[in-house]
Amino acid sequence: MHSKWNLGSIGLKTATLLGFLFIHIPILIIIMYAFSTDEKTFQFPLPGFTTKWFGVALERNDIWEAIILSSQVALVSTFIAIFLGTLACLAVYRSQFFGKEIISFLVILPIALPGIVTGISLRSAMSLFGIPFSTWTIVIAHATFCIVTVYNNVLARLRRSSHSMVEASMDLGANPWQTFRFVILPNIATALLAGGMLSFALSFDEVIVTTFTAGQQSTVPIWMLTEFIRPRQRPVTNVVAVFVILVTTIPILVAYYLTKEDDGRKK
Repeated sequence: MHSKWNLGSIGLKTATLLGFLFIHIPILIIIMYAFSTDEKTFQFPLPGFTTKWFGVALERNDIWEAIILSSQVALVSTFIAIFLGTLACLAVYRSQFFGKEIISFLVILPIALPGIVTGISLRSAMSLFGIPFSTWTIVIAHATFCIVTVYNNVLARLRRSSHSMVEASMDLGANPWQTFRFVILPNIATALLAGGMLSFALSFDEVIVTTFTAGQQSTVPIWMLTEFIRPRQRPVTNVVAVFVILVTTIPILVAYYLTKEDDGRKK
C-alpha cells in the first residue's frame, strides 16, 4: 500500500509539474526574447543578449501614452466597480425577494460571456444611444466585468461573516450608516481591496472588449496587438509584455495573500 501511495504521489507531482511548465513556459519565452539582440525574428538559441530594448521602450512616447491610458482606465473602472459592486452585493445578500437568484446571475453574467459577445453588445448599445467612442466608453465597458470581481469577493466574505454583529450594532442604537462604517466595512475591507486589485489587473490587460469600445485610443494591449504584427523591433513589444506581466501579476498576488491571510484568521 505504501509503495502504491508513493507511485501515486510521484505521478501527481509529475502531472503538476507538467501543467505548471505548460502554463508558464510561454511567459518565460516572452521574457527571454525581451533580451534578444535580434530585431525581427524569433531565433533560438538567441543570437545574443542585450538590455537596450528596455531603454528604447522607455524613450517611446506612444508606449507611455498607452501605459497612462491603460492605468487611467483601470483605476477609474476599479473605483466604479468597488462602489457599484459593493452596493449590489449589500442589496442582494441579506434581502429575500422574488427573482433574487436571477439578479445575482445577471450581475455575474458579463464575466461569464465570451469577450467578443460582450464587446459586440456594448458597441451596439453605445451606437444605438449615440454615445461617441472615447476613453469613457472603455471605462464603462471595463466596469461591467470588474463589478463582478468585487461583487463575488464581497459576497464570499459576507457569507463567512456572522450577521449577529450587524444585529447587535442596530440593537445598540447605531443607524444603518454607522453600522456600515464601523461594523460591515472593516469586515469586508480586505475583500474590497482584493477585488479592487483583481479588477485593476483584469482591466489593464483587457483587449477584446476594448477593441470594440475604443475610438482612436490605444491601450497597452491594443498597442501590443498592433505592433506585434509588424516585423520591427519585436523585442520592444516583448519588453512591454514583461511590464504588463508585472503590472497584472503583482495585484493578483496581493489579492491572493489578502484573502489567504483572512481565511487563516477566520479559522
